[in-house]
Amino acid sequence: MRHPTSTFAALAATSLLAGCVTNAEGGTPDGWEPIVPDAVPEIAAMVPPDVAADGVLNVGANPPFAPFEYKDSTGNIIGVEMDLARAVAAVMGMDFHVDDMDFSMILPAVSAGSLDAGSSGFTDNEERQKSFDFVDFLYAGVQWAAQPGAGVDPDNACGLTVAVQRTTVSDTDDVRPKSEACEAAGKDPITVLAFDTADNAALAALVGRADAYSADSPVAAWAVERSDGKLEMIGDMFDAAPYGFAVPKGSPLAPAMAAAMQHLIDTGDYARILKQWNITSGLLDTALINEHPVGGK
Repeated sequence: MRHPTSTFAALAATSLLAGCVTNAEGGTPDGWEPIVPDAVPEIAAMVPPDVAADGVLNVGANPPFAPFEYKDSTGNIIGVEMDLARAVAAVMGMDFHVDDMDFSMILPAVSAGSLDAGSSGFTDNEERQKSFDFVDFLYAGVQWAAQPGAGVDPDNACGLTVAVQRTTVSDTDDVRPKSEACEAAGKDPITVLAFDTADNAALAALVGRADAYSADSPVAAWAVERSDGKLEMIGDMFDAAPYGFAVPKGSPLAPAMAAAMQHLIDTGDYARILKQWNITSGLLDTALINEHPVGGK
């Protein structure tokens, strides 16, 4: 395992990545403006009574996971996923509230009913679909980043140290299986540095504590963009899959949220929200639940 080159380097790196968390403009991109549509009565009527009772869509998120969720200079949780969830809530005739939680605790809270939905960059995959339904909102893949000239190959990383956010797909489905494959081939395993937040994982690569950083492609791109040239994307994006809002399995909240998402798609608000965060690829053209068109099989 590599160590930070110096305390100064670590502090400088933290400053470079601080743009992920806050800036003088309040944290949102230049030109950003709130997009909160009017309620649609027939969609509001689809919201299950237990969710509609308090008039608030309560979700859990784990910032920082920029650009999806992170805190501005006043501590408010902002980001493109927060904008989308707020717009979905508005179409359903509801206010929006987000709780800052440890990532690993969000889905259990959804199961327990203390949250209406999980909204924290959840990849919609078959394993999670066993216990939850996902109202999808964007396709993304896994992407690696490293210091320029590091010569890291994501497909040949045996013996290297790779930083990830703990329990994300990069951790469970990318780096650890690759490490197991290394050992099966008689090679040195990958040392996995797992952090509670995405920004700390990116910071580990930036200061040289890790050889590379594995994250969802928009998250890796956000860190690279704000690294002042200290990180670059390496290799190709792979394992593309949808992000989704997680709700309890079989909950009627899923079709209500999907109907709200379809309304955002049809009106153009969906694309406008994403464009404000410089996301122009991976967009949906129809609402999906568990990666299936609403009403389809």
